Amino acid sequence: MDLIDTIHISSSGLKVQQDRLKVVSQNIANAESVGTRDGQAPYRRKTISFKNALDKETGAQMVATKKVSTDKSEFMKKYEPAHPQADDQGYVLYPNVNPLSEMMDMREARRSYEANLNVIESSKSMLTQTINLLR
Repeated sequence: MDLIDTIHISSSGLKVQQDRLKVVSQNIANAESVGTRDGQAPYRRKTISFKNALDKETGAQMVATKKVSTDKSEFMKKYEPAHPQADDQGYVLYPNVNPLSEMMDMREARRSYEANLNVIESSKSMLTQTINLLR
């Protein structure tokens, strides 16, 4: 493996962390989104999974987004009888999004993004120093 492969691998890491941040931001943005019509379910939390992907050009193992799916856990119920979306007992279904866990997931994705960016910067620096030595 050479330094160029390292840059490609870290770039794939940047891409999946970008996808992860996009999913987390959608979840946070819809944390209070109830259904707009009677009987319509509220927003359902999205999850993302990753997979190893072989880069045929370099033969290096990359990371890629496997799929974005929905979390099938229960919706949260809040007693709000005056709410227009309340059922017969006065409960409103809210999304199965926990903003605190989403913020922690966002922080982890940001740290992973930064780590991959640091690897790219270090590899770039090593390549520059190698070129300077060869002059």
